Amino acid sequence: MFSHIMIGSNDIEKSKKFYDQVLGVLGAKEGVFMPNLTGQTRYFYFLDKNTFSITEPIDGNQAHPGNGNTVAFNVPDEETGNKWHSVGLEYGGTNIEDAPGVREFENMKMFLAYLKDPSGNKICAIKIIK
Repeated sequence: MFSHIMIGSNDIEKSKKFYDQVLGVLGAKEGVFMPNLTGQTRYFYFLDKNTFSITEPIDGNQAHPGNGNTVAFNVPDEETGNKWHSVGLEYGGTNIEDAPGVREFENMKMFLAYLKDPSGNKICAIKIIK
């Protein structure tokens, strides 16, 4: 359904350091520099036929995180999710919502860990347990 997910950054190099680390926990290689034709710096991450990217805004205005938006990354297990979260905090992320852990909803159990990236975008590590 999706081609890629791209989010804006006001400090692209700080965001790159953050995402190199948190996405590295999931197995992605360091972000690949791909400048936009109009001069903005962009980095792309590739893993399992998925693409995630960070960019300086094309319109030259400040990037703003969307209220109510979350980008969720699948993790294979709780251990990886906890590592993802701790590495994110170490590289400039901010803890939000509840502490990482298993949540139960009606007929579903899942592991969730939430962070805000250095630009304020809400991201999550998730593992559906059932």
